[in-house]
Amino acid sequence: MIKHLLSSFYVAFDAVLANKLRSMLTALGIIFGVAAVIAMLAIGNGAQQEILEQIKLVGVNNIVITPIVEQVEEEVEVTPASRAEERNFSPGLTMEDAKSIEEIIPGIGNISPEILLETYIIKNGIRRSAKLVGVENNYFSISNFTLEKGKLFNDEHLKMGQAVCVIGQSIRSRFFSTEDPIGKMIKVGPHWLMVVGVLEERYISEKSMTNLGIRDYNMDVYVPLKTVLMRYKNRSLVTEALIKRANNQGRGNDNETEPKQAVNYHQIDRLVIQVEQTEQMTNIAEIISRLLKRRHYETVDYEITIPELLLKQQQRTKDIFNFVLGAIAGISLLVGGIGIMNIMLASVLERIKEIGLRLAIGAKKADIIYQFLFESVMISVSGGVMGIILGVTLAYGVSEIAEIPTIVSFTSIVLSFGVAATVGLIFGITPAKRAAEQDPISSLRYE
Repeated sequence: MIKHLLSSFYVAFDAVLANKLRSMLTALGIIFGVAAVIAMLAIGNGAQQEILEQIKLVGVNNIVITPIVEQVEEEVEVTPASRAEERNFSPGLTMEDAKSIEEIIPGIGNISPEILLETYIIKNGIRRSAKLVGVENNYFSISNFTLEKGKLFNDEHLKMGQAVCVIGQSIRSRFFSTEDPIGKMIKVGPHWLMVVGVLEERYISEKSMTNLGIRDYNMDVYVPLKTVLMRYKNRSLVTEALIKRANNQGRGNDNETEPKQAVNYHQIDRLVIQVEQTEQMTNIAEIISRLLKRRHYETVDYEITIPELLLKQQQRTKDIFNFVLGAIAGISLLVGGIGIMNIMLASVLERIKEIGLRLAIGAKKADIIYQFLFESVMISVSGGVMGIILGVTLAYGVSEIAEIPTIVSFTSIVLSFGVAATVGLIFGITPAKRAAEQDPISSLRYE
């Protein structure tokens, strides 16, 4: 049995080599089909990996509340209708809102208020713009930050508003490239802060920054929330600008025209709420919206978003895209298989005398079937190998040229190679059977 198979294999191998150009053209469909499968799966895996990284950036099961700050408008006409809309005065997004949400609404895990200030850093005569972020320790766990060295804020830091900070990796490389930053002082804005910790570097693509509104965390300086409120800025305090804003809202001159200045009266710039159960996120977001609306005196000066839902929609879009591309790749393999069958059928007609001669000298029908099956499988397998090389090259080429993350997996290579071999086997059966059914006497007389 093995001898018969080997003999059929050698005959098939000689036939393929004898018609190199025809075999190569026959294998083109398989080559491009396999290459498309590998490239598409690599792009899909890269997209999935990017989604997972984005989920890590925004945190899992998070609801994000951001304040809405009015834009500056020059020479806005103040009318009774506009004053009626502005009559309600909102205290803005404050720490009291965060406290109320945590105490009143069930199903809340961690809650992280944030204050973000544009500032600058000075050390050894070097000045660099940066962002000062007032946070509590919950912020680091919600956002999946990892501490490289040092420590996070202790209770004394948080309660007393001490002048300490945790810095990002880019801050360390720029200002402490030749020394250990732990325990060293750095001037952030008008105040000197002592570095108590350094975060691990976090890579963020420009696409993630744009889609999710994420900044470069590596250039941030993190300080206790109370430190920002005590030493830098507390927008909830009554100021001249706030009094002026309140007075402007209460005026009654119908024909007055005056400039409308934008005043950020919100105490905190971002409030991240981690929900314990994913299925409750929408309901909890609705309850939070109603609670804040009451606390802000029916003024909706905030925006509630659920990043996970945005990411799921983005993942669904990419899944649909990958499905369409996968279907196209599958059609390419199908067309390649049909091409193999057509060429092999044509080959049967061309080699009827050869088939009759083999049958006349004692070859069995099974030997003829194996011969043509081996030919079709060899063509598809060789096309599969070349398709794998082309697909891997395409995947890395797309990653380099289009800056799209691609991940070539071993599974995709095995799958595409197996599909190629199967296509050759399936579409080679009909020509093989037709060749085996030839009558030896008629085949020898065939011209």
